[in-house]
Amino acid sequence: MSKRSAASPSPPAEDRWGAWDAFLEATPDAAFLQSSWWADFRTVTGFEHFGAVLRSEGVVVGGALVLRRSYDRKRCFYYIPDGPVMPPDEEAASQIFAATLQAIDEHRRTDPQTVSHLRIEPRWAATPGYVSGFRTAPSDGYHEPRHSLWIDLRPSEQEILAQMKPKGRYNIRVAQRHGVTVVEDTSQRGVADFIDLYEETASRQDFGAKPPDYFEDLVALLTSVGRGSVLFAEHEGTRIAGAIIVTFGRRATYFFGGSLTTHRHLMAPYLLHFEIMRRCKATGHEWYDLWGVAPKDAPDHPWQNITRFKRQFGGVDVDFIPALDYVYDRAAYDRYLAMKNP
Repeated sequence: MSKRSAASPSPPAEDRWGAWDAFLEATPDAAFLQSSWWADFRTVTGFEHFGAVLRSEGVVVGGALVLRRSYDRKRCFYYIPDGPVMPPDEEAASQIFAATLQAIDEHRRTDPQTVSHLRIEPRWAATPGYVSGFRTAPSDGYHEPRHSLWIDLRPSEQEILAQMKPKGRYNIRVAQRHGVTVVEDTSQRGVADFIDLYEETASRQDFGAKPPDYFEDLVALLTSVGRGSVLFAEHEGTRIAGAIIVTFGRRATYFFGGSLTTHRHLMAPYLLHFEIMRRCKATGHEWYDLWGVAPKDAPDHPWQNITRFKRQFGGVDVDFIPALDYVYDRAAYDRYLAMKNP
């Protein structure tokens, strides 16, 4: 088994990550946050990246794309969203996990800054026995959702509807009766319309909104790599709900959304998501990932309102272990924690 960092001088830059991305798309539980194009996008938010990709006889068998972020002049940390990516066989996974950590540590030893810690967010339902030395990560803003709701798109449309909550099915019919329609638009106008919906929703629900240029760059990326789109629910020419969808492998993911309260009675978001399911099913996707939901044992979680909405579509709960930190430098890690929790 061999390893190679993405920083190696060969192959050519445009081909460097092709095998890794193909490996991810073919791995059922892998996700787009480990893709090379997502890592390239994260550079606009201050992250660098490198690879710890493991190969056996030239074939990718696992590893990670590692993000790197500085938090002061002398210190940084490493971050692996949705990874590392391991094979299902536990014995092989144990070897690949150890080799991946070794490759990351080799990179750390040549890093010009002090690396305080490595954060991983593996898609594991339980922590494997071969994992040791990690601690549960604090809530510091560098986390992706660990609890989600997936809709199985493989049954017929009638079966997909039947597994929804009665209120979900009813609200879809309400939107249909009111003449709500669904359109796709990734143009500049589409991006601007989505930003308006998103910002109104952020203000209403009191969460920190991402800046407009984040969505301008995101939609440009998704359309350039053919991995997503922007869809809207419209009524009489007014766009009243919108969603950014990312497609990767066998899944489509509801990544961002927004809606107007002035048209709440039309129930447009319900029809919007059902139409997204129909379209993704037609393009061969097997699951619709509603992204983040509140844990079932957290009634006061800030995502409870959006979770109640998402649960109207039925689906199955998908839960991953909490993010984990491996501390390399205790003093630097304590400084990092102090900066994040003053």
